[in-house]
Amino acid sequence: MNYIPISPKERDAMLATIGVKSMEELFRDVPKKHRFPKLDLPPALTEMEVAAELNELALGNENIRTDLVSFLGAGAYNHYIPAVVDHILRRGEFYTAYTPYQPEISQGTLQAIFEYQSLIAALTSMEVSNASHYDGATAVAESVNMAYAQFRGKRTKVVISPAVHPQYRETLRTYVQGMDLTLAGDDPETVSSEQLSVNSLEALVDENTALVIVQYPDFFGRIYDYTALIEAAHAAGALVCVAANPTALALFKTPGEMGADMVVGEGQPLGIPLSYGGPYLGFFTTRKQYIHKMAGRLVGETVDNRGQRAYVLTLTAREQHIKRERATSNICTNQGLMALASAVYMSLLGQTGLRQVAELCYHKAHYAAKNISKIKGYSLCFDTPFFHEFSVCCPQPVEAINDHLLEHGILGGYDLGRDYPSLKDHMLIAVTEMNTKDEIDALVDALAEVNHD
Repeated sequence: MNYIPISPKERDAMLATIGVKSMEELFRDVPKKHRFPKLDLPPALTEMEVAAELNELALGNENIRTDLVSFLGAGAYNHYIPAVVDHILRRGEFYTAYTPYQPEISQGTLQAIFEYQSLIAALTSMEVSNASHYDGATAVAESVNMAYAQFRGKRTKVVISPAVHPQYRETLRTYVQGMDLTLAGDDPETVSSEQLSVNSLEALVDENTALVIVQYPDFFGRIYDYTALIEAAHAAGALVCVAANPTALALFKTPGEMGADMVVGEGQPLGIPLSYGGPYLGFFTTRKQYIHKMAGRLVGETVDNRGQRAYVLTLTAREQHIKRERATSNICTNQGLMALASAVYMSLLGQTGLRQVAELCYHKAHYAAKNISKIKGYSLCFDTPFFHEFSVCCPQPVEAINDHLLEHGILGGYDLGRDYPSLKDHMLIAVTEMNTKDEIDALVDALAEVNHD
């Protein structure tokens, strides 16, 4: 890009406009040693040359869709996305739209959000959904805000399972700073394998507990029926939030059927690409009785002055819409484009298609787990039922194993020891419908080679 030079007279006029006499005075607050550094820049290139160089740099990256076979999950999953999802997203009326503040000119955007809310509510078996949060982590954190508002700050304890995604718990710890809240159960540095069981949570619930947070399936891929825990929490007067994998909900008992008060999670598996970590989508659903304390936007259906169906923003407990002291959250950005992607994905697959994807994930993961557990030195870490992720106890450090797998074009599992010191040499492996039998067999063979080294 070429910059248009300005004359000294024009420069002085600009400086005078902001009340500065010289360029030196303009930068007087910058430490002298850092002013006007000499930049060691290469010679200028043409657009064509820059494009060629950037392409050369890009070729150094390995892509899981074209170059690698991925068995890495831990909250972001490689699912097949039908081409129509991206086609709809790129339509100008959706791609450039932001916030539908003026309903009379935003009916298409508002209806798309309404349909998303309806689909997410049906998938989780809950009564109402918002639209939406930044990602699964902020959705979990916002559940605490909602519970805190519901109890008007009179209950100051939050019980969270150590088997909830580590990044979700980290975000939650950031949120509750200064809120006079106590987090119980969130101590991964000292947690033992026994404490990772859901049975250890009930003892932490008391009359000061505002919210209990669990994950389904949990971070280790395990599936628990939380009905008894939810009943115990309700008996103590507490609310329960379940952070759920939406793909699993197409196959298993939903948290709504278990009695959860909030079901939240990461919507990335629903038609959103991995994209190096984002943008993603945090879904948030709850019971109708708590709707006034729910953060985020809510689109409602009504009729206009001609009796025709219309959509409007309603009950948005955000500080952009109501008095700041009455707002439950300052979440501002509606992940509308990502919500649209999920709505298109769910609509396209339907109930039968979503269940088929979930079944493929389930059966392929169990085929992989069965064969990996036959390799000498490897074993499944837990005997709990699982969905499409499972934890493997390895004979060598996970980092060394993953380096070997990468030599075979395989992106290995997640090193659980990074977040749980007691789970050193434990690998979390994810299998989706994208992994073929041949790829799973290749993973098994490569793991067996590591054990023989």
